[in-house]
Amino acid sequence: MPTRATAVLRTEVRLFAREPASLFWILVFPTALLCVIGAIPDFREPDPALGGLRTIDLYLPTVILLSMIMASLMAMPPVVFAYRESGVLRRLATTPVGPAAVLGAQVLVHAVAVLVSSVMALVVGWAVFDIELPGSLLGYALAYLLVLLASFSLGAVVTALSPNGRVGTAVGTILFFPAMFTAGVYLPVRAMPDALREGLGYTPLTAAAEAMTETLEGGFPGGQQLLVVAVWAALLSLVAVRTFRWE
Repeated sequence: MPTRATAVLRTEVRLFAREPASLFWILVFPTALLCVIGAIPDFREPDPALGGLRTIDLYLPTVILLSMIMASLMAMPPVVFAYRESGVLRRLATTPVGPAAVLGAQVLVHAVAVLVSSVMALVVGWAVFDIELPGSLLGYALAYLLVLLASFSLGAVVTALSPNGRVGTAVGTILFFPAMFTAGVYLPVRAMPDALREGLGYTPLTAAAEAMTETLEGGFPGGQQLLVVAVWAALLSLVAVRTFRWE
């Protein structure tokens, strides 16, 4: 017999599968964007200004971070808002299941979707555009897990501090665009002016993009970059846990 947590997870998976917009933006769009960028001939040529890397090389970490942003700021919070405002979480608090099981299932479902999207981007990047796979799998995995935690914690903070779903959706949308900028969607991090790149290096997404790019060059991420992402992940997680409201 399936446990209560397994039953909740199966339900959330089925509900997620019925959201074509989330499936597209999290699973399909990042890899599609990588293919569009890779279709530009100049972006497949080594650039001395980028340390010999190609523009397409720099966009691989960026599209992976983009899937995290899509899931944590645009896809998951509206579901939690709906559960809270409809009283689902409050009612679950009186049952053996508990609201935490639903929220945990939501995070797990979206995190797995992000992981699938990341694998797709890595495989397509390697097979189609000859992008080197991470030289340090440990370093890449460490940076990946830290920024994944930071991203979902940020989404949880938005959900916790917003008085209702309408405000929360607006706040998430407002945060979405600077998040894309710091992740390097508009301009690869390595191509940014030095002063801007150094300043944004204290944000989790820029630091993660730098760390993940270093692994593509065969190295281990810098300690400062991992520390920045880890600090953000810890702080956002703490704020999310302390401020989250079931109703």
